[in-house]
This record gives sequence, structure tokens and C-alpha cells, in this order.
Amino acid sequence: MRFINPKTDFAFKKIFGSEQSHDILISFLNAMLYDGNDTITAIEILNPYLAPRIRGIKDTYLDVKATINNTTNVIIEMQVLNVEGFEKRILYNAAKTYSNQLEVGEDYTDLEPVIALTITDFPMFPELNQLISRFILKEKTYLTDYPIYDIELVFIELPNFRKQLEELETLTDKWLYFLKTAKKLEIVPPVMGSVPAIQKAFEIANQANLTREELDDLEHHEIFIYDQRNAIKKAVKQGLQQGLEQGLQQGLEQGLEQGLEQGELKAKLAIAKQLLAVLDDEAIIQATGLSLEQITALRNK
Repeated sequence: MRFINPKTDFAFKKIFGSEQSHDILISFLNAMLYDGNDTITAIEILNPYLAPRIRGIKDTYLDVKATINNTTNVIIEMQVLNVEGFEKRILYNAAKTYSNQLEVGEDYTDLEPVIALTITDFPMFPELNQLISRFILKEKTYLTDYPIYDIELVFIELPNFRKQLEELETLTDKWLYFLKTAKKLEIVPPVMGSVPAIQKAFEIANQANLTREELDDLEHHEIFIYDQRNAIKKAVKQGLQQGLEQGLQQGLEQGLEQGLEQGELKAKLAIAKQLLAVLDDEAIIQATGLSLEQITALRNK
């Protein structure tokens, strides 16, 4: 058997966000949020589209959105590329999901908690070096919890999950192994197939059960991710090489210190030039440290 990559946008939504996925999503969320305990007993998968209530605020599409036990809203995102502004987007989506619960005239006491669960295929918080991180509102000095425990951000960093098949013990282990390695597997390992929800997830992920249109969509998603990663790598590599060559040449002519300073600037400009077709101005500024005026000048050229 060949399985689709559950980390791609299309596959993740199909496996965890379709109408046939209720038991899969319950098992997955119990594993990710509640240490494998049967805390979630009922779930409703919702439309992932978040319509804005305020004119001028943009629309948002989540990967999966659900209500668990009729009380808590969960929004789930699988993120493969580490793009600029990603951290703010997570907070924005959580706040938007929280505020969108109320209609005109409804009381604030009607608001239900929101959990934003984000799985990343890259290190999100390298300084923490842990698999699962949870963030809530706390008082800055004494770190006491805010009285209303209504918004929680949960991050799972797949690169920090390093267990092999023979080391899988918990339900959390098995689901993370599924996310990370399903595409490379040719059979369903018995230790994972013994969990009915994971067995069903493998069945949905089986390429033999997909239509030609679905396989085409999946291929387009994977090509896009591959192209974006390579575009960034190429831009950085070419920018560094071009900048260093020019900097060294000027260093020989004008002195080492001045040459290194100019070389660093040219390296940044070269990197920015390569990223013009890939990222917006704000993202390029964050990546290179250049000013908006310098980026605008490059675009005008």
C-alpha cells in the first residue's frame, strides 16, 4: 500500500476534517490535548471558514475546526512552511474564533473556550526544545493565571518527536508517528493498527481509495511546498554567494573592515532580490534586516 502524506494541507483535512472522521478526530485530540485519556466523548466538525464580523478584516480558512463535548471550540492547523507572520496568524485565528461566537445582543458569558492546536513540521520554539508547548494568559510578574481560562495555544513540533516504531507506547506516540512517517510506510504496523481510529486514518490515507482528482490535488499541494522550500534555499544561497564575492572584492580594494561592512549589505540586498517573488515586503525586512525604503528601491528596479 501507498499512503498520502498527512502533513499536506489536502491530506490533513481529508483525514481529520471530513464527515467520516469524527472518531479519528476524537482519538487524535484526546492524544494531543489530554494525554490519551478519553476526555472528549462527543465532537462536531464545523465549517473551517471564519467570516469576519468587521468590514476590512480578512477571511480565514482553518485546516480543521470542531466543537468538543458541546463546550469547547478547537481549531487545528498543520503547518509545513515556516512563513513570516505565522505566530501572529495563530493568535489572530484564536481571537477571531473566540469573538465570532457572539451575535449582536448576546452576553459575554455565552463565550466558550477556544483551543488553537498547531502542528509544525519545523522547530517553533528552539529555545524550549520540547515536543508539546502550551500557552495561556498569565500575569507578567507573578505568573498567576488570568481568571478566565478561555484561550489556549498548543504547539506540537514534529522535529522533536524522534521515537522509532519499536519505541511507540502511548496513543500520542502513535498519532505523531502516523503524521511523521505514514507516507514512507507500505503496510499498517500492527502496533498502530490495533488502535481503530488510526487504522481508519490509514484507510483514508490509502492512495488506492482516492479519486484521480484527489490525487491531482494532493500532487499540486506537494509540488507547491517543494517549490517554496527550494525557492527560499536558492535565494539564500545565491544571495550569500553574490554578496560575499562582491564584499571580498571591495575589501581588497578599500580595506578589510570597510569591505566586510559593504559585503554584508550587498549580501542582504542580494538575498532580498531573490526573495522579491516569494515573500512580501514585511517578510523580507524581517529576514534580511533591510529597511522598507531599500526593499522598495529593489522592487522599482
